[in-house]
Amino acid sequence: METAIARHGSPEVNDSLIHRGTNQSGMRDHNERLVLSLVRQHGSLAKSDIARMTGLSAQTVSVIMRELEEEGLLLRQAPLRGKIGQPSIPMALNPDGAYFIGLKIGRRSAELVLIDFLGHVRSMLQHSYRYPAPRETVDFVSNGMRQMRGELTPAQDKRIAGLGIAMPFELWNWADTAGAPRDAMDEWRHRDIRADIQAQCDFPVYLQNDATSACGAELVFGQTGAARDFVYFYIGAFAGGGIVLNGRLFGGPTGNAGALGSMPVPGPDGKPTQLIDVASIAMLEKALNARGVEASHLWTSPEDWGEIGPELDDWIASASQALAYAIVAASSVIDFEAAVIDGWMPKAVRRRLVDAVIAAIATIDGEGLKLPAVREGTVGIHARALGGASLPLSERFLIGSTTISRSA
Repeated sequence: METAIARHGSPEVNDSLIHRGTNQSGMRDHNERLVLSLVRQHGSLAKSDIARMTGLSAQTVSVIMRELEEEGLLLRQAPLRGKIGQPSIPMALNPDGAYFIGLKIGRRSAELVLIDFLGHVRSMLQHSYRYPAPRETVDFVSNGMRQMRGELTPAQDKRIAGLGIAMPFELWNWADTAGAPRDAMDEWRHRDIRADIQAQCDFPVYLQNDATSACGAELVFGQTGAARDFVYFYIGAFAGGGIVLNGRLFGGPTGNAGALGSMPVPGPDGKPTQLIDVASIAMLEKALNARGVEASHLWTSPEDWGEIGPELDDWIASASQALAYAIVAASSVIDFEAAVIDGWMPKAVRRRLVDAVIAAIATIDGEGLKLPAVREGTVGIHARALGGASLPLSERFLIGSTTISRSA
């Protein structure tokens, strides 16, 4: 039998079909994606639940779920017995149904992660550097994949469905900010990192902006609640973000929609500047270095920065003000339900930043706007790497893929 991993492709899905299935045989792939998406969202569902949610006939749902079970993507759960009739049998995702690899390429480190079908991390590797270099990155991925795949059984290894790369677009423009030699960073301009890594893989390789990928991780793995439209900010070495509309990651025609780091905001002197020049953690590092404080722990110890001092207070004050303006400005275009803020920082710092953003928004004139609820992200420091891994998961198994660069 043709496996689900080989068969599930990348169909074009109309927004109107996201909640409803179709009984036409030509939409088999869409219906299977719809079932997998619903089961992922709810944890487990019985056939009757899916038929009611999708409008599919009971017979169609029965056939779909039986095939997904045979293909190893769904597992039967314990029967639920009611007062009358036959017991219902919920179905849940099989953790070993598929595996995905995510690669984050950042300013000071790269991360490689292997996750299962539920999004649980099975293995993670990190590589630190002064600045990212293409050849060094490819070697890290090659060695890392060899180690990760060596820990899987042959059957599990065959179920790796893809690798997703999360990295800033136009990385060569980082030279000055990253403190890297221009000629070294310019190598990125002439290298196709996706093609370099694809040459080592027998499964498809995908590419997306790192902050947009982090947004995808929040959508697929996070606790977004009922919010189907939200603006997302990831505060790493550089601030960026993404947009979710109608429960889908929106990349736009070029994949650059939600380039929130480029959003104009008031600078410290009141003149317009970009969000990336105020809210990025690189600005905190710069302030610490100016005081003679070595700040490498900002990148190597994201779970605990220790005592930093007034520079952290100043950064939170300026970053929160800039984020507040960005959220209000974004809300004038789309009435988002929520604004989610996550980043490469300790949870306590993230909490302080979000609280400060909420306070700052209250000082801005938002008349005529319905401002979103501001809340913390729920994925955390590894959102970009997990977002990379979510690219093949979303593209091959879920409803609503986004615009990404991928293998032919």
